[in-house]
Amino acid sequence: MRRAASSIPSNIAEGCRREGDAELSRFCLMARGSASELEYQILLARDLNIIESRQHEQLTQQAVEIKRMLTVFVQKLNAER
Repeated sequence: MRRAASSIPSNIAEGCRREGDAELSRFCLMARGSASELEYQILLARDLNIIESRQHEQLTQQAVEIKRMLTVFVQKLNAER
């Protein structure tokens, strides 16, 4: 979970250092994939009784919100091209 969570901002940071919006968009899509991976790992942690249902709901909402923000950002980047 830590690896997937840290991958999200790492991909965004790497995309910011690339040339152009197309590259940034590509890295944001990778970040969104990492957020999806994290969302699954949160579900798995609940199923394995590592976290409680309340924690699962809160963490899942945060992961979904991150994915929404990345989706909107990618759409905006693609619309500007």
